[in-house]
Amino acid sequence: MAYIHDLTAIEQAEAVRRREISPVEIAEHYLDRIERLDPQVGAYVTVARDRAIEQARALEQGTPEGELYGVPIPIKDLNLVKDVPIHFGSATYADFVAPVDDTVVERLRGAGTVMLGKTATPEFGLPCYTETAVSPPTRTPWDLTRSAGGSSGGAAAAVAAGLAPAAQGSDGAGSIRIPSSVCGLFGIKPTRGRISWAPIIPDLAGMSTNGPIARTVADAAALLDVMTHNSPGDLFLAPPREGAFLEAARREPGRLRIARYAQPVVPGTELDPAVLAAYEEAAKTLASLGHEIVDIDPPFAAAVVEPFTTLWFTFACMHPVALDRQDLLRPMTAWLRERGFAVPAPSFLQAQAALQLATRTALIVTDAYDAVLTPTVTQPPRPVGWFEEGITPEEGFERMKRFAAFPAIYNVTGQPAVNLPLYWDERGLPIGVMLAGRIGGENTLISLSAQVEAARGGFWGDRRPEVWEA
Repeated sequence: MAYIHDLTAIEQAEAVRRREISPVEIAEHYLDRIERLDPQVGAYVTVARDRAIEQARALEQGTPEGELYGVPIPIKDLNLVKDVPIHFGSATYADFVAPVDDTVVERLRGAGTVMLGKTATPEFGLPCYTETAVSPPTRTPWDLTRSAGGSSGGAAAAVAAGLAPAAQGSDGAGSIRIPSSVCGLFGIKPTRGRISWAPIIPDLAGMSTNGPIARTVADAAALLDVMTHNSPGDLFLAPPREGAFLEAARREPGRLRIARYAQPVVPGTELDPAVLAAYEEAAKTLASLGHEIVDIDPPFAAAVVEPFTTLWFTFACMHPVALDRQDLLRPMTAWLRERGFAVPAPSFLQAQAALQLATRTALIVTDAYDAVLTPTVTQPPRPVGWFEEGITPEEGFERMKRFAAFPAIYNVTGQPAVNLPLYWDERGLPIGVMLAGRIGGENTLISLSAQVEAARGGFWGDRRPEVWEA
């Protein structure tokens, strides 16, 4: 017997269009699951039950149109939803209510989606794990002793636990792909400039972007279609897309040249054997589909780590914090901000220039291929507390760098990149692999990912985390 959460997002919308199920039934199903199961998972920081039911009732009276009409899509707690509390993962914003909607939130509402609530994110979206002072630790549903990753950890945990059919996330250094890997999901970081951050959040360095997290390629593509837009004043604009992303998920990609490398750019990083096994299995799968696989040297050198770290320190300073609330910051955030405020403006500009120069060189290499295959993260999901407990913030930051040594490269270049959930280790822990494409090449990545998904009979097959069946 299939329950509502067993259906994909697209299947739920189809059922709404056929009047087989109502948006209210769908919303109530997920809200009931959240109430029962989220205390174990920690996916949500705010549940907007009354608001969600009100939205669903209004949609019930409307004409179902679009691929996601009536489908619940939660919003990450870094994104503004008017009149809903937003914490940015920080106790320093415990009583702050968003004054406006993000434009991506407007797009999602206009498409007929229902906002169940706000998903958990680490403080200011900085760490690659989601453990905060405003909500319980966010855990991967595949092993509730382990972290769901970050910074879109709550979004990924919600989808993997059946607490949402798909979710909006954002990615500034792997923040969609990392939790997608450790939660066994398909996530897309689109091309720089594909989705606006308007009206408030700046996109100064162009590193961060919104994007979808889902169980299937088609669901993620449909969500990306809705989220894609630009607004006056955007600093970056992606090349025009070649048709709808959902259509790309429904066509063959043709024979592609796919480069691959598995050498991390962060010095001292070692890859877990299960990560290498996932990488090799992905390459075999791609080759079996007729694609040419070419081993290449890493297009970036270790020299990019220092300027990227400089920028990350300064990004930690973007959120204003009142002087009388400084002591509420988590140790990692306080440590990052201390270093960020010490960066002189010329050093920031020099770091940005160094990364742009490295990008120009790297794109010459990667543009010769239709896609590039690498691991997503370097280890299986880490235990809750592994990045903080019993260690200094400096050591925690080094662990973050080594764990997430691959994804941030494509935030630097602005290339689109996806996580493919193709591998589970002997303990049943998901380990993803990453495919990156040319600037503006989301369609190719989506077509290729859908081909792999179909060849595998679906990413999950018969697997379900235990909490899914609860």
